[in-house]
Amino acid sequence: MERNFRVEEEDAGSRIDLFLAAKISEGYSRAAIQRIISSGAVLLNSLPVKPCHKVTLGDSVRIILPEAKSSQLIPQDIDFKIIYEDGDVLVIDKPSGLVVHPGSAIKQGTLVNGLIRYTADLSNINPDRPGIVHRLDKDTSGLMVIAKNNPAHLYLVKQFARQRIKKKYIALVQGVVELDEGIIDLPIGRHKKDFRRQAVSFINSKKAVTRYRVLKRFEEATLLELLPRTGRTHQLRVHLAHIGYPILGDVKYGKKIDFPRLALHAAELGFFHPKDNKLVTFSSPLPEIMKIVK
Repeated sequence: MERNFRVEEEDAGSRIDLFLAAKISEGYSRAAIQRIISSGAVLLNSLPVKPCHKVTLGDSVRIILPEAKSSQLIPQDIDFKIIYEDGDVLVIDKPSGLVVHPGSAIKQGTLVNGLIRYTADLSNINPDRPGIVHRLDKDTSGLMVIAKNNPAHLYLVKQFARQRIKKKYIALVQGVVELDEGIIDLPIGRHKKDFRRQAVSFINSKKAVTRYRVLKRFEEATLLELLPRTGRTHQLRVHLAHIGYPILGDVKYGKKIDFPRLALHAAELGFFHPKDNKLVTFSSPLPEIMKIVK
């Protein structure tokens, strides 16, 4: 099936894979769109392009679509709290221990399984992850924004890419942090011995910046406010472990200390609303377990 599009002003500057994923409603994931582009089935002004190419005002885009595969997601009753909802977005409070979306090892019991049971109004840019524009680690609790349609999805993805999303985390770390505040500016890349982990690295890495501020000091721990300026995988956990203050309960990057969960909470989330481009901010209280420290 052939589809044709003309790039309007609001889409100018977008990557062509994101542009097409937002325009096509037949249930193709972004990864599938990228494969279609790489196969040569997408022409920009009659010429083949790469998935990362950025479109400009007035560009003509033609795509030949293969038959899309249907999603096998199962609706399930999953525990999560809805903080806010309108026609474009959901803001939810994810509990610790909940995986955000299915993967190769986990097919059920995820936030996505709960979302599709709650509502059919979710973006389908990636049909295997409807509504999902960003993630929290399984054991991190706190706020997430969910897209209820494709235009909202694309609008939010652009904000994450351009670092316009306001994020504040609270973490309980091992040890007494001496400085009242500071900035960790250390690049992060894949761990050279364990592909499942990230590490501070100056080879094949990406810039990562985290700002921290001490909220309260205890005898053997510190409560920190964390403001990530970038969004690398496991960034906060890697940065804090690297400077000698691993997050309590972090079995991947921390030390073996008895704590019931990862003591990391996404406490505040702000974004520009897709409807009117006005900044909206939401907050989530600190879990009780993170308040009980000596």
